Amino acid sequence: MNVVDQFILFLVSLVANTFSAFSGGGAGLIQFPILLFLGLSFGVALATHKVASVALGLGAILRYMRTSKLERQFVVLMLISGLPGVVIGGSLILLVPDRWAEIALGVLTGGLGIYSILKSDLGQHNTEKHRDIRGMCLGGLMLFLLGILNGSLTSGTGLFVTLWLVGWFGLDYQRAVAYTLILVGLFWNGAGAITLGVLGDIYWQWIPALVLGSLAGGFLGSHLAIKHGNRWIKRAFELVTLCISLKLIIG
Repeated sequence: MNVVDQFILFLVSLVANTFSAFSGGGAGLIQFPILLFLGLSFGVALATHKVASVALGLGAILRYMRTSKLERQFVVLMLISGLPGVVIGGSLILLVPDRWAEIALGVLTGGLGIYSILKSDLGQHNTEKHRDIRGMCLGGLMLFLLGILNGSLTSGTGLFVTLWLVGWFGLDYQRAVAYTLILVGLFWNGAGAITLGVLGDIYWQWIPALVLGSLAGGFLGSHLAIKHGNRWIKRAFELVTLCISLKLIIG
């Protein structure tokens, strides 16, 4: 790719990751199809996208570290529950066809957006729920399953994590997005990138432009989320989930 093509790839990554950082997921809606359109195979595009998405978490950390304090129990829970699922999902996706999985994920993702629309107060206030041992175990089990989705599919899985943290544990959208961007964006996607890199291939020539766009988009989207608050994040979440749903179902 020449300099112009690299710049276009940077802009695509910047836009995708800005929306993702603001709404709590969905960078793959724009970035991953572009990689396929430019000629990469599914496995190579997925691995390349995962590597670039790690920078989304780094960009979010640079912005959230000044204003947000993550609770240790959620950090540990998301890591020990999600990382094994990511490795399993990344190992499986290279062995199975993805079309039916994409359709099913599209239906589920659209359901998330509709559910959020119908629940007008969802995620507007931080209320502690299911913080006992049973609640944390059940919450961790779902995070494990979401980790499998994250490792195997590209679009919308961060949104599932965001809504799970809001709906099950009672976090507001701003807090939930912070956890998703940092832990899913950095650690889950990092584990997925390593798994897919070992089992498949990464197109390293495009990584610099994608990483720069992800890093800048993660910072910018996180800044917008902090500035505009839960109501705007909720609306962005609903818009992105419905768009991703249509994209996955239509193909």
